Amino acid sequence: MTELGLVDAIDAVTKGAPARDMIVWRDVRRSYADVADRSKRLASHLLARGLGVQRERAGLERWECGQSPVALVMGNRPEYLESMYACYRARAVPFNVNHHYRPAEVRALFEMVGLEGVVYERRFGELVAEAADGPDVVLVDIDDGSGAPRLDGAVDYEEAIGAAAPEPDATPSPDDLCMVCTGGTTGRPKAVLWRQADIGCSAMALTDGVTAEQLTEVAEADFGERWFAAPPLMHAAAQWTAFCGFHLGATIVLHDDSARFDAGAILGVIEKERATMMSIVGDAYATPMVEELRRGHHDVSSLVRLGVGGAITGEANKAALLELIPGLTIIDGYGASETGGMAYGPSTAGAPSKGFEPGPGAVVLSEDRTRVLEPGDDEVGWTARRGRVPLGYLGDPEATEVTFPVIDGERFAVPGDRATVLDDGSIALLGRDSMVVNTGGEKVFVEEVEEALRDHPDVVDALVVGRPSERFGQEVVGLVQTHAGATVDPVELRDHCADTVARFKAPRAIAFVETIGRHPSGKPDYGWAREAATEAVDATSA
Repeated sequence: MTELGLVDAIDAVTKGAPARDMIVWRDVRRSYADVADRSKRLASHLLARGLGVQRERAGLERWECGQSPVALVMGNRPEYLESMYACYRARAVPFNVNHHYRPAEVRALFEMVGLEGVVYERRFGELVAEAADGPDVVLVDIDDGSGAPRLDGAVDYEEAIGAAAPEPDATPSPDDLCMVCTGGTTGRPKAVLWRQADIGCSAMALTDGVTAEQLTEVAEADFGERWFAAPPLMHAAAQWTAFCGFHLGATIVLHDDSARFDAGAILGVIEKERATMMSIVGDAYATPMVEELRRGHHDVSSLVRLGVGGAITGEANKAALLELIPGLTIIDGYGASETGGMAYGPSTAGAPSKGFEPGPGAVVLSEDRTRVLEPGDDEVGWTARRGRVPLGYLGDPEATEVTFPVIDGERFAVPGDRATVLDDGSIALLGRDSMVVNTGGEKVFVEEVEEALRDHPDVVDALVVGRPSERFGQEVVGLVQTHAGATVDPVELRDHCADTVARFKAPRAIAFVETIGRHPSGKPDYGWAREAATEAVDATSA
């Protein structure tokens, strides 16, 4: 069977649409041919500095990396995606770094990965200097206009490109790695190792057996797709949105995330660039977008698809978006760094999603992880993917065996979420097992309670956690952000939740907060939530 690595795939697309805009950011527009040339030259620079492949895949355990890890420490900008392609061309491995981490956190990540190179914006130079120890680390810096100085030993990005050979002396392989560093929301960050041929099919819109010639033909057809990747590229979901678009010959529009999130600016980009598709992260994006759309200042009629992932978007916000943007389809996506995109639930006006339709390889394993559940089986099991899944976690054979178990000779990926299979074969996602609240002998998945809280008309956003209880072991606590000026009684909120979920699931205590704590990606900050829960007040009438 034909397999394509990410370099072969993008070169095939470039052959079909060399002059088409590939990346748009602020006033910068770079064509497919421009990005190909710049990434090739940067790859030549990296190779000349000794980065690349040291050991081929066939001689490695599945938790080992035989290629040079290169950190990307920057915000959304064309150089992020150029650098990824440059690393792949040099047979090095780019990896994402959350630049909001403290230096000690970044240093721990660099040590875990075995850092050999960094491409960074100068505004993050101090962070890189504190975290990247050792004179042998290759540094490439991007002049971002911040006025920050260049680090000692660093080479300017544009100078590196200008001085390097136009064709890198390396031949990439479909077995080369793609590395995804997790956000650490359920523990210490890990580095997920994917074969490029596998992640291309599982998360980047390639299909089994697709050929370079077919990708070229798709690019030549030009369907006029303009995809707006609004979330930060330092998270895998935004990268996957970009690569999916590239493989379809689309133009990728990047959100300038150097400033605070501004729904007006977001909608302005859609209007200016006539974006046809956009990706967001749950209510953190949806709520201010709805508020801005209701002011009626933006023509976003070009938008026909809205991809949602990473966090829940409440039904009220989805309904509002479908009303405010006629013809829109909202596609809820479920997946993880360990699985790629696993299942999808489309919603249109008058036809809300009733669950996630499994994608290729998506299944639910039994509680004991010994068999695949069939439609209608009432057992609560584990979401899983079979087929094209990661090799493992870098440097961690024990975690590799747990998350990527081999069952009857076949490797699965089990990200840790609980689910059931409905009669029609769709997946009902219950939530991450680590976020289950065990109260009075009952299991409560926090996501469904959060949805019930957000459904209240005075609630802007909400998170749910457990806290110790003498009576119940744990009790459910809601962290709630209300609309300005709204006054809500905690007992009323509990009763409201009990209208849609079992009463034992409804919060027994509520903490009203000014703003719900979320990570820059929009994902919930449950560490913050657990601390805030200590200030919650009783929500029971008894």
